[in-house]
Amino acid sequence: MSGEELITLNVGGKIFTTRFSTMKQFPASRLARMLDGRDQEFKMVGGHIFVDRDGVLFSFILDFLRTHQLLLPTNFSDYLRLQREALFYELDSLVDLLNQHLLQPRPALVEVHFLSRNTQAFFRVFGSCSKTIEMLTGRITVFVEQPSAPTWSSNSFPPQMTLLPLPPQRPSYHDLVFQCGSDRTTDNQTAVRYVSIKPDNRKLANGTNVLGLLIDTLLKEGFHLVSTRTVSSEEKTECYSFERIKSPEALTMNKTLQPETTILPEQSQKMK
Repeated sequence: MSGEELITLNVGGKIFTTRFSTMKQFPASRLARMLDGRDQEFKMVGGHIFVDRDGVLFSFILDFLRTHQLLLPTNFSDYLRLQREALFYELDSLVDLLNQHLLQPRPALVEVHFLSRNTQAFFRVFGSCSKTIEMLTGRITVFVEQPSAPTWSSNSFPPQMTLLPLPPQRPSYHDLVFQCGSDRTTDNQTAVRYVSIKPDNRKLANGTNVLGLLIDTLLKEGFHLVSTRTVSSEEKTECYSFERIKSPEALTMNKTLQPETTILPEQSQKMK
């Protein structure tokens, strides 16, 4: 067949039509061998070559074959899966491009939203890296005042208060919510929420003090303050944005030593 003739592929249920010349851009790849009938994994089904792989990711691979460029959406995150597909099709050039991207340091972002309202303060922390949120969740404890259980000999008034420790709320893997300050309860008593952040361990009820300690904690973790802005002047909501350059996770491939390359200890002694 000539390079201008068309071929249709069914990749994981998605149909693609392209030229033979496009599929043969890289002669050493499995895609080129597919057209020559040298790879028995690919079969003709209903007039289409069926490929039991991810059809969504194949659209990016086909675009790379057409343009020799790797252009992905700004919100694309499946780099490791796309690299796995490139390895399957034996597209070494695409694997190299993805390696270059994965080796680039990418920043971890954290936003702290602080709302001050009368005697209460509310905090919402969002992080692009869930490990940062897990770290903060393990360090932050909210203590809530509760009346102690009365004893038969206790007639004291007001009742004694104890502190009940609570973890901050986790609406999702990427954010946590907590508050501090005083509030009126249904029986017109004043209840106080304290916040403690390890390793400082002080119990703070003032929102400004908690904000300062939280910012200090992030700075000690390698974050630096990028910007501050007022989200709502009426509600006194402030937003603090932090950034930290982190190293990407290394790609590891299982490498099995071939029998002929294995050197036994007694052999190494003879070689010396």
